[in-house]
Amino acid sequence: MTSKDIRDKFIRFFVGKGHKEIAPAKLVPENDPSTLFTSSGMQPLVPYLLGQLHSEGKRLVDSQPSFRAEDIEEVGDNRHTTFFEMLGNWSLNDYFKKEQLSWSWEFLTKKLGLDKEKLYVSVFGGNDSVPKDLESFEIWKSLGVTQDHIFFYGVEKNWWSRSGPPDKMPEGEIGGPDSEVFYDFGTPHDEKYGSNCHPNCDCGRFLEIGNSVFIQYQKTTGSLKEFSQRNVDFGGGLERLTAAVNNTSDIFETDLYKPIIDAIVQLIGKEYEADNKPAMQVIADHMKTATFLIKDGVVPSNKLQGYVLRRLLRRSATKFYQLTKNMKFLAEMIEVYNAILSIYDGLYGIEKRETSDINLLEENYKVIFDEMNRFGKTLSAGFHKIDRMEQIDGKEAFDLYQTFGFPYEVTEELFRLKGQEINKEQFRVEFEKHRELSRTASSGMFKGGLADHSETVIKYHTATHLLHQALRDILGPTVFQKGSNITHERLRFDFSYDKKMTDEEIKKTEKIVNEKIEEDLKVDHLIIPLSKAKELNAIGLFDEKYADQVSIYGIGPKYQLNPKAKDRRSRRGYYSLEFCGGPHVEHTAVIGKIKIVKEEAISWGIRRIRAILKS
Repeated sequence: MTSKDIRDKFIRFFVGKGHKEIAPAKLVPENDPSTLFTSSGMQPLVPYLLGQLHSEGKRLVDSQPSFRAEDIEEVGDNRHTTFFEMLGNWSLNDYFKKEQLSWSWEFLTKKLGLDKEKLYVSVFGGNDSVPKDLESFEIWKSLGVTQDHIFFYGVEKNWWSRSGPPDKMPEGEIGGPDSEVFYDFGTPHDEKYGSNCHPNCDCGRFLEIGNSVFIQYQKTTGSLKEFSQRNVDFGGGLERLTAAVNNTSDIFETDLYKPIIDAIVQLIGKEYEADNKPAMQVIADHMKTATFLIKDGVVPSNKLQGYVLRRLLRRSATKFYQLTKNMKFLAEMIEVYNAILSIYDGLYGIEKRETSDINLLEENYKVIFDEMNRFGKTLSAGFHKIDRMEQIDGKEAFDLYQTFGFPYEVTEELFRLKGQEINKEQFRVEFEKHRELSRTASSGMFKGGLADHSETVIKYHTATHLLHQALRDILGPTVFQKGSNITHERLRFDFSYDKKMTDEEIKKTEKIVNEKIEEDLKVDHLIIPLSKAKELNAIGLFDEKYADQVSIYGIGPKYQLNPKAKDRRSRRGYYSLEFCGGPHVEHTAVIGKIKIVKEEAISWGIRRIRAILKS
């Protein structure tokens, strides 16, 4: 049975039980600054689990792509991944334990045909504030699960809340006991994980394939109380279900990963066996995750989601190098990327490409290729240095980061394999010292990518502020500057936008900029408190570190040669109000006119405009 069959069967089964299928959320949550990624099926549904009414009713089902960055270093065995699809069904104060456990058992044993003798279940064993879940225990027995296949565990294994066990839950948090189902592959027990094997053992014999959470408690001051509604949250990893249905304990041998593994094997000329497996598993997982992150608009950077993406790609490149000892694979990795597209063709906005020509692929692949190609140029030299090092400390780890771009986590992992631990605090001290030096050095450099402070360059610089606001007027407030570069001949302006601008949009943007130039708007330089800049809605990235007093340039209203008084205008009085170090013209009429000569993509979700001044 294929993964597609399992996904489709799950959705159809619960639709048949009165559930409405809902669309999956993006991997990068929208309007949720509390988390970087969607890490579970229930995460987008938290408001509804808390009591908000869902437009589709009380019974919901979906398949949610998910990413758990905290599992990056766990990848490299037969069952851990950072990317996974979570099949989920929910009851929002509707049905509860009896229906949920009965339906999940019916789906696993009748729809998927799993052998009942290979299935084990766990239930909550109780603690000081919540009783042992005997209700679930009795339901499982009524379904034919024998008592020797039912295990009780405490809060560390069979309790769910977003914050962990009850004593870690903040006031107002909801949670409850859960009941998990495990598949027994029958592989020999490894006694290094303990003398006795059981469903939650880490030896690899058992694999969790489904978890029903019964959300019925809420944390109050110092204790738990019954929540005002009772919810069910079920999650079943598609990758693990596929492994169980096909009785393979290695999820990388299922159809969700095998085409990627086969492409890697073909590329490097080594088999998927023995010591090669962990590195290949890392490459397959990380490349898949990177593809989905880039599709959702993430680009490699040194911050937030972009840093995690960069770490995934560089870790993949490092594993490739460990397997091949050269970097020639980079130009041929398109086959690995194509394998990922073929697995998800027609799902989640992904389409398969029948080409091995890099230039004919969409921007997603180019982002991957460019990032890994840049890193690959220094990776080989870095490895040569590492191979000559017998010991390493935090300062040397920083030198590898500074000189070769090795993320700390990659260096730490490489030396852990040689039996060494790095002083992380020493690395942090060196990193902070370097960052402070960089800040000091950059304070005297030209702002905004200017070639110099000549009259022409300053005109172009002011024009970019008008262009920025005009793009936001035409394309919407999600547009933000991502970089600029200005010379005597032209301006280059990069901005966030996920599709090609139409000819009409380009013409409207150019028209607005030239109208604002012709209106001869005054350009004000304001040095104001950061809090005031936020209050005025000045355009800036407020997650960046700014000083208490910040430099803002406002353009508009109309320039007056001899203003009688210096007025304090609100944001509404300016056409453009933006964080900037300058310099700028005093009024816009001196700029002349601009002509947009090119609009293009430079990476996924990032566009570039080139414009020139016309006399």
